[in-house]
Amino acid sequence: MPNERQTGSSALVSLRDVVKVYDTGEVPFTALRHVDLDVRSGEFVGLIGKSGSGKTTLINMITGIDRPTAGEVVVGDTPVHALNENQLAMWRGRTIGVVFQFFQLLPTLTVIENVMLPMDFCAMYSPAERPERAMHLLEQVELADQAHKLPSALSGGQQQRAAIARALANDPPILAADEPTGNLDSKTADAVFHLFEELVEAHKTIIMVTHDTDLATRVRRSLVVSDGEITDETIHRPRAERTGL
Repeated sequence: MPNERQTGSSALVSLRDVVKVYDTGEVPFTALRHVDLDVRSGEFVGLIGKSGSGKTTLINMITGIDRPTAGEVVVGDTPVHALNENQLAMWRGRTIGVVFQFFQLLPTLTVIENVMLPMDFCAMYSPAERPERAMHLLEQVELADQAHKLPSALSGGQQQRAAIARALANDPPILAADEPTGNLDSKTADAVFHLFEELVEAHKTIIMVTHDTDLATRVRRSLVVSDGEITDETIHRPRAERTGL
């Protein structure tokens, strides 16, 4: 149920009649039911809903982590649903930075090595430029002093900020975050969310799955996912307007 304002050729992310069915045994499970969605460049979109509602499946369609059973997923000019596995991996590495709830940093690599990994994989930037760029990103997330430590030496909030730096390594236009604050205390979650707000101000597009209804009111546009469908949509005023600043 996309908002009419969001439809059209200017969409950066476009889903059309997307269905996802999982073969779980005798009774197939339908996780997404004929979903249409458009996200424009520079938007901050929150996907909210109960556990099992289909919101993670929906973001996995956008990132290419999972494939639709039917329908089309187009990001930019790329039909993501039609890419093979090798094409998907390279496309994702250059186009979408993915942030997970449990960080998924490689434990045997230092923080700066984790951030450089996407650059190595996609052959982005020269080998000499990669450490400099990784350190610049770590400075952005206030982790430069932790660059040469292993992830296990960092707090949860620090690991999530390192994961965000890694997601930004190849300067992707889109950041997809699946419950990025779900494993953090409220103060740390607020700091991570503030970082996302700054990235949107810098013209990144962010699509975030969250169960936190308070955070959901701070995104520009929130979508409620229920039983595999987008059932409601709210456009929120910027926080400065709501607080009278």
